[in-house]
Amino acid sequence: MFSRLEEWLQAVTGFAAVSLQPNAGSQGEYAGLLVIRAYHHARGDLHRNVCLIPSSAHGTNPASATMAGMEVVVVACDADGNVDLADLRAKATLHSANLAALMVTYPSTHGVFEESIRDICAVAHEHGAQVYMDGANMNAQVGVCQPGEIGADVCHLNLHKTFAIPHGGGGPGMGPICVAEHLAPFLPGHPAATVGGAEAVGPVSAAPWGSALVLTISYAYIRLLGADGMRAATQVALLNANYIAQRLHGHYEVLYRGSNGLVAHECILDTRPLKDSAGVEAMDIAKRLMDYGFHAPTVSFPVAGTLMVEPTESESLAEIDRFCDAMIAVRDEIREIEQGRADRENNPLKRAPHPPQDVCADVWDRPYSRMQAAYPAPWSYVHKYWPPIARIDDVFGDRNLVCTCLPIEAYAAVDAA
Repeated sequence: MFSRLEEWLQAVTGFAAVSLQPNAGSQGEYAGLLVIRAYHHARGDLHRNVCLIPSSAHGTNPASATMAGMEVVVVACDADGNVDLADLRAKATLHSANLAALMVTYPSTHGVFEESIRDICAVAHEHGAQVYMDGANMNAQVGVCQPGEIGADVCHLNLHKTFAIPHGGGGPGMGPICVAEHLAPFLPGHPAATVGGAEAVGPVSAAPWGSALVLTISYAYIRLLGADGMRAATQVALLNANYIAQRLHGHYEVLYRGSNGLVAHECILDTRPLKDSAGVEAMDIAKRLMDYGFHAPTVSFPVAGTLMVEPTESESLAEIDRFCDAMIAVRDEIREIEQGRADRENNPLKRAPHPPQDVCADVWDRPYSRMQAAYPAPWSYVHKYWPPIARIDDVFGDRNLVCTCLPIEAYAAVDAA
């Protein structure tokens, strides 16, 4: 089963070999960079240790590169959210002698397809580097294009995002890496099983095939959908994101679009202007969405003060419309603040979310009604989600961590007993 799954993932990515060992996307990044480092060392290029990473990259990219013993050099992005080719060429030239790798996400974390992706890969190769493609956004590629065809040398796949293994809740995740033929000899080995290449780097996971049991889920997903089904899933993921961007047009500005006016599988909603016009920030919208029954999209990543919406292929049109209706209704509440009909500090957004103990309290001292607080949408009457607590001070919590472990004295007392 593992061998067949590897063959399928090779076909999806256009690469020659696969390691199923990494347990997560971040671990896949680390494994992929170890493979690149081993490739350079095998060629006698022990001095190649510089890794170029765009400023739009996932935070795990520079962390993985540092763990792999590489020096991180950041490449700028242009006003449209793409990798700045001029800056890339300049830094590749500057570090040419020591350049080991370029890490790039495709589509980018800004939610657009890098139209110059082949040129980006070519620049790295011209200076002797290998291209690591972060596969976090692979659900916008499956069946439509291949990292190997585009010019990458290695990529990881988040099976827990793209291939149906449940995402979140503490895992388990899986982040296998797929590599071009010249990197296959360096795939991770393991003392407990015959895996990896002839010149394998050491194991990156405690088990030869990572969290092996959950691989059956991705196996079944690919087997059931087949090539046509997976391509259709990608097309729906792209369609859903563009549908949301279009429906919210005129209410929220989409920060980045491609030259054709479209986004990839996700879109970034720029809520920063609302801070000046109404005193409302992305976090206020996120908290208010709880009253509408929605977990908020990604807040302040990859751009601070924005919301990144990634609907994937899983949501129905009815659910997507319900989300858009909620976002538009929240925007109408913000307009009330902008127009002076609602207080800038004491309003449904700034006081959100509204738990039952607040809504049902004997005293209600807010200028808006309990009904507006708790039942802001028609579906609230049918399926109501009640937030368990009211607003907390997020910044204070981030800066003042509280350890829930027992104090060391407690362990001493047990030993004494």
